[in-house]
Amino acid sequence: MEKFTPTFWLQRPIHWSLVFGLTSLLVSCGSNDIPIGPTSLNSRYTEEQPVLSGNGRFLAFVSNRNGNQQLLMYDLERQLFIRTPGINRAETIAESPSLSYTGRYIAYLTSDQGRAVVALYDRATQQSQIVTPTYRGWVRKPNISPDGRYVVFETAIRGQWDIEVLDRGPNIELDIPNGATVSSPP
Repeated sequence: MEKFTPTFWLQRPIHWSLVFGLTSLLVSCGSNDIPIGPTSLNSRYTEEQPVLSGNGRFLAFVSNRNGNQQLLMYDLERQLFIRTPGINRAETIAESPSLSYTGRYIAYLTSDQGRAVVALYDRATQQSQIVTPTYRGWVRKPNISPDGRYVVFETAIRGQWDIEVLDRGPNIELDIPNGATVSSPP
């Protein structure tokens, strides 16, 4: 008959290099190492709904900094915030951002006379305009095409959520990388 000898986890050989490695990893990932401040990406406030521009340079997100909800844009290459005057107005909420390829255009939800509308911000002109003024139903989840010509969103005009495609027209200034050519659809 075989004799059974119980072994406890403390009696097993310990790989000390693994223990020290994990300990140093935990210590190095402390919250004190996260840059926090008015010019850093991270803050002590709620930040949500992040989106990247098509070229990966710009990040737009909704933040609760300064005690109110606001839409912010951050340049990942230069590591600083981009001014967007006109997006965050008093007593309105900006949310659900979407960026064109180079981040020139920002489509987002805001409120107009107490109802949600889709707005479009042009960073070149620093102006925002409502692109859904005639929609009487609810709208949500706007998204802009990489070139900035089309804006899609969901609407509840018919009593259910449907998809709408808004063509801003062929005469708008497209958001394309420098030197790229624009081809016409066949």
